[in-house]
Parts: sequence; structure tokens; C-alpha cells
Amino acid sequence: MAQSSIWVSNVFGKFSRNNFLTKHFSSEVTSKNYYDVVIAGGGMVGTTLACTLGKNSKLSSKRILLLEASKGKDWSLPEKYSNRVISINPGTYKLLNDSDIWKHIKNGRYTTVKRLQVWDAVSDTSITFGEQTSADDVSYIVENDLLLGAASEEVKNINNVEVLYNAKVKCYHLPDFHENSVEIILEDGTRYSSELLLGCDGVNSQVRKAMDVNYLSWSYNQMGVVATLKLSEEIENTVAWQRFLPTGPIAFLPLTKTLSSLVWSTTPEHAKNLLKQSESEFVDSINEAIWKVFSRNSVVDQATKTFDNLLRMMNCSADTVRQYPPKIAGIEEGSRAAFPLGFGHATSYIAKGAVLVGDAAHRIHPLAGQGVNLGFGDVVCLNRILGNAVYSGSKLNDLSYLKEYETERQRHNVPTMLAVEGLHRLYNSNFTPVVLLRSLGLQATHVMNPLKKIIVNQAAA
Repeated sequence: MAQSSIWVSNVFGKFSRNNFLTKHFSSEVTSKNYYDVVIAGGGMVGTTLACTLGKNSKLSSKRILLLEASKGKDWSLPEKYSNRVISINPGTYKLLNDSDIWKHIKNGRYTTVKRLQVWDAVSDTSITFGEQTSADDVSYIVENDLLLGAASEEVKNINNVEVLYNAKVKCYHLPDFHENSVEIILEDGTRYSSELLLGCDGVNSQVRKAMDVNYLSWSYNQMGVVATLKLSEEIENTVAWQRFLPTGPIAFLPLTKTLSSLVWSTTPEHAKNLLKQSESEFVDSINEAIWKVFSRNSVVDQATKTFDNLLRMMNCSADTVRQYPPKIAGIEEGSRAAFPLGFGHATSYIAKGAVLVGDAAHRIHPLAGQGVNLGFGDVVCLNRILGNAVYSGSKLNDLSYLKEYETERQRHNVPTMLAVEGLHRLYNSNFTPVVLLRSLGLQATHVMNPLKKIIVNQAAA
């Protein structure tokens, strides 16, 4: 009799606990402050992620909340171009087009890049991506504010996505082994809970800190100087130019027939000096950086000429008409600015109930223009995997699916980041053997069209 009583007590106890948990979970789900997915950070990547998940038919029953710390405001296209632009690769273009964000950009303004020309100031060797005869576009230049405005406009059309502006987060509580949801507490005391928290909150990510993952980072001891440049004459302006200087790369990205965007990576001391210069002095500094003839090492010079002759003898020469960048006549008033450059990478992108996306997970040097494109690649991957999880009957925070996201993205992001880091270190040295190595490598890559296609495809993924 005693054993029977114990058995009944145990069964009843289990039933009561399960019933309590079911009721608790049910009330949590129906609560207005419970969301299936909470996205922390309403920047370009975060808002695009909200649009993409909201338009995923497999996630149509899921409630999604986007938290943005800044105040919400209606955005309109200003007359002057912003000094912060991004180079959108074909993969990101497809994402934006599929999520209906591109239609807003198209109604605004953007520039198509047909060719990218890169050359070394020390050896004058060069490489070109995108030939004049190619029908494929290399990239698209879009202002940061325009892309964010376009994504913010489109997210209004999605029924299962809510946006909370002026949402300053005090802390995140990630679930322990026996818990199922993330708790988000705002500075005003409001509490939200969610099955899955997506950290899109930038390089100083609070979500990453709450996950307590290792984060490898360092400063490049460089700053990126940006400005909107006025060209000396009207040109077609569909070519992006980048020159590797001894102090860092300088690039012109096309905006209009008379305007280009400057991105100049240089030392902090030089950057501060550039910001202090008068407009005419600043313009002279830019033109000098693009046109200055640097002293050439005779060994490197002779080696590159010999290698070029060898390539010609083997009919491997890939000569193209070398265009020269436009001269700069002036800058848009108030467009000069500078920001520090650094590297960062989280050793893990996932934790129980949380995922890192974009700059919260990785940060690279802008010399290859791939930083934000890596983040948009994260969006594409995460959208597909979360859709698959729901379709298979699993939870959004199922670690086996989240691990699939982490593995796939790290297999792409880490090699890309290492390649960009290698390029930075390779072109940040004037040591003769290094200059010779990079010069011959640039010449060889220039004539190998299949290799160039692989590089472009890797960047576009």
C-alpha cells in the first residue's frame, strides 16, 4: 500500500509540475511582451534581418520584435550624398531584392560599378576586376542611410514584425539549462521574453557580452577618412579605384558623373591632419595620394618587367585598357569625417537562446569592402536555417540548427577575414622581398581569369 501511495504521489507530482509548466509557457506565449524572436539592433543588418525573417513563409506565425536604441523618425532622401557608403556585392543585392528592400533603393539612388581597378603605389602593378566586355556588375554603391531607410520603410509592411524605437537595453538574461526563454530588461523597466535573441548590435555588442564568448580583437592603428568628392570634369564614373599607399589604401567609389566617395585608410596622426586642412589643402593631399610617383626599388622593377615579358611570351598577358582615376576639384562641405579601424571575431556565434549576426560577430578592415556584406551573408544563412528548423517541427532555439548556422558562416567568414588580414599586412610593408612577392602575385592573378572569378564569387557569397 505504501509503495502504491508513493507511485501515485510521484505520478501526480510529475503531472502537476508539467501542468504548471504548460500553463506558464502558454501564458508566456500569449503575453504581449513575449516574442518568438527578438532582434537587438536596428541598423542596416538588423533591420534587413527583420524584413527577411518576416517575409519567410515558414516563419509567418512567429512574432518578431526589433529593438532599436535610437529614436524612430521618418526618413527622406536628402539632396546631398552621405559620406558613408557601402559597396553591395551581387549576393547582398539578391538578398535586398528578394526582401523587397531594393525597390526603395531603386526609387532613391545608387551607382553600378562595372570595374574595379587596384594598383600598388610602390611597384605600379595592378589588377582589374570586371572587364569592359562583361555584362556582370561588380558591385553597387549605396549610402548607409539610404539602405537603412529602405529597410525601415519595408519593415512597416510586414504584419508579424514590430519595431520598438528608443529601446535602451539594461541587460539580457540568457536561459540556464532548465529554462527556455531569454529575458530582456530595458532601462525603463519594461521586460520582454523570447525564444531566440539575435544580436545585431554592432562591434560593442551587449548580446555578445551576455553570451560570455571569447572575442579576439585588435586595433589597426589606422583611421578611415571619408568625404564626398567633386570631380574635375563630368565622366561616366562606373569604375571604382583603389591604390595601396605605404600608409594604407585610398579608394574612390563612384556616386554620380561628377561625384565620388572617398575612403582613405591611414595613420591616426595623418588622419587628424587631413581633417584639419583647408578644403584646397585636403584636395591637394588626395590628388597627390593618387598621382604621386613613389621611389621604385630597382630589384622589384626589374623582376616585374621580366615576369611581364614571360607572361607575354606564354600568351598569358591580360592587357586591358588602363583607365586613370579622375582628378579631384573639391569636396562637399561638411562631408569630411574619420573613424577608427579594427579587427574583431567572436570564437562562437551561438549560445543557448542567442545568436550573433554581422558586426557583433565579426569586424574586418574595409580595404576589400566586405565587412557589411559578411553580415548580410549571415542574414541569408540564418533565415534559411531558422525556416528549416520550424518546418521540421523544431524550436527556433534548437542548438543543432544554430550550430549549423555557426559552422556554415564561420567556414565562409574566417577564410575571408584571414585573406583581408593577409592583404592588409602584405600591403602594409615596404620590405623589398614582401613588395616583390605581392607585385608578382598581383601580376599573376591579373592574367588568371578563372582565379579572379573565384575571388569574386567568394566575395559575393
